[in-house]
Amino acid sequence: MKPNAGFLSLAEELQFNILSFLSCRDILRCTSVCKALRQTYMSSSELQYIVELSGQRLLRVPNTDNVNIPVSKRLQLLRDKAHAWFKVDAHSFETVSLPKNMHSDEKFVVDGHIYLWDKDEDMATIVPILPKPSQKTVKRDWSPGTLFSVPDSDGLDVFMDPAQNLIATAYAVTDDTLQLNEETLYIDLRVLDSDGVHPHAAGRTLFLSVPPASKDKCLVTESAKLKGFGRHLALRCSFVYPFEGMWQLHIWDWQHSTTSNSVLSGTSFSPTPIDFCFLENNRLLVVAADLKLYSIEDMSQTPQLLACFMMPVSFPNVRRFLPKDHIDSSPQIQIQQAMYTSDPQDRLLCITMEARWAYVISTRIFFNLDGMVAATPVPWECWGPSNTRIFELSGESIVHVSGNRILQALLEGTSASGSLKHTLHIMDFSPLAVTNRRGLGRVVKEPSTILDFDEWTGRPAKSLTTSLPYVEVLLDRKFGSAESELADVWVDKDRIYLLNRKWDQEVVGSAHYAIEYNELEVVDV
Repeated sequence: MKPNAGFLSLAEELQFNILSFLSCRDILRCTSVCKALRQTYMSSSELQYIVELSGQRLLRVPNTDNVNIPVSKRLQLLRDKAHAWFKVDAHSFETVSLPKNMHSDEKFVVDGHIYLWDKDEDMATIVPILPKPSQKTVKRDWSPGTLFSVPDSDGLDVFMDPAQNLIATAYAVTDDTLQLNEETLYIDLRVLDSDGVHPHAAGRTLFLSVPPASKDKCLVTESAKLKGFGRHLALRCSFVYPFEGMWQLHIWDWQHSTTSNSVLSGTSFSPTPIDFCFLENNRLLVVAADLKLYSIEDMSQTPQLLACFMMPVSFPNVRRFLPKDHIDSSPQIQIQQAMYTSDPQDRLLCITMEARWAYVISTRIFFNLDGMVAATPVPWECWGPSNTRIFELSGESIVHVSGNRILQALLEGTSASGSLKHTLHIMDFSPLAVTNRRGLGRVVKEPSTILDFDEWTGRPAKSLTTSLPYVEVLLDRKFGSAESELADVWVDKDRIYLLNRKWDQEVVGSAHYAIEYNELEVVDV
């Protein structure tokens, strides 16, 4: 080909346009083999913006009001925000008081609101947290007896999705006629900001197409967990027997059907039930002795097993769970002012095992399934070490995940010394974290090894080495005192939320009562 007909002979605007259709990796490959293309890249804010988004594991949010902001300005804002996470000032915060004596079974923060549910009292509350001027807020209180549509039913779980203005309530109704004690499970769908039926729901109530698994007519649900993602809702029911447990997982496309033919079931010798999470609107991950990935594209049948990933240890009495809000509850979350959102195919999830270990896993392994056969479990050695980082936990440590960032509240000191305090560690696992930190934080690229101890002998049984890279910043403030303790933490793309549990004295006549109350410290990034 003649030189004047080559790519470099094209007008610079055409070169920009052609390169913009390439992936981040291919753009960088082109710039690394040609000085002219390197110069083209350095003079294009658009190409740098593409690379920056990919390096931070982010996707553009289309059709926002920010289309008039120059790309160069968006690029600078994106870099500045990433850098801000490495210089967070934990001493600068605002405080929000929460309802007293609200003993919540569930607490989570999404989009500037904290959601509380007290199962024993059958109460739920939504409290806005220092809303921004452009933010839509919801403030609600459900008094006892108003959460579930059937009086005297047994409330099982509540799921609230602010992005879709949805509250889903799961409950059990027992028919004790003829002393059969037959139990039926239901899920009601309503809107968060009023009491009406959700306008996008196929009906007010979801039903189980397959009756709960049982060996007799006296089966009662031991525990349940309700989760959702976009148009999907899933309810896990657990039933305990003397020597084994049984579970079922029912999945609905709640916007198109009130019944579910997409059902998984199994047995477990652990008293701790299985857990699960949606990775995207068509994939479901079930966590038990191993990790099973299912396709839920066809809701008319049992979920299709895509792959099984073996874990390095499998103790029957080890607790496993996934944080409820480690992934955005709806793929349609598009905050009006946002320019980007985290990539659902390249985020982090966290599995904690009792108070001992936290497995931080990159979700990209669950989307890169080339060569994997569903019937053949993938050994830990083939997927785990390079896609995972295992952290040892101590005592009442707390871990929260948002996109590619982890917030760990690690307990230091001993109860005997009376000096128990939490320290906060921010970790960024995105590939560009090292570049964005601008000299702040600690870069961890080398592998780390922990020892797995035999449950019975207490001796080291196996070493586990993992190497997922990250950057860590230790905040210069400790949390906890004689008057308060750090009860929970959350993190989103703009803020850190710290829930402090405190106690006060109330005098009634000659009696003194301890009143528990919570305060939420909000740290802006």
